Amino acid sequence: MSWLYPIPKVAHERVVAAIRDAEARTKGEIRVVVARHKTSDPVSAAQVYFKKFGMAKAQDRNGILIFVAPRSRNFAVVGDTGIHEKSGDAAWASIATAMGERFRSGEFTDGIVHGVERAGELLAQTFPR
Repeated sequence: MSWLYPIPKVAHERVVAAIRDAEARTKGEIRVVVARHKTSDPVSAAQVYFKKFGMAKAQDRNGILIFVAPRSRNFAVVGDTGIHEKSGDAAWASIATAMGERFRSGEFTDGIVHGVERAGELLAQTFPR
């Protein structure tokens, strides 16, 4: 997905709080990466970070990574096989669409926080704590 507006500073504390709140309701893991580099393929870049962070080593394979590349104006939401099998492509598309709408409105931190909240809801339904 991509957006059009200049990127304001990310409110790191809000993103961290959203992750903490979301993970409190699930056995799953959520990570957010805001890259400093450009990328033409945000899904592949997200998969690299997914592997780098060892997220695929979770027993239930229930991690979700939100990758944002502001310099490229694109992003991706990827989930491990356990959560993907239970939710499918439609879940990722729904989260990405909602994030993209906020990004296009200039609400960058809100877009990330919303993505984290939606990912947390999905994980809480399928992998509750």
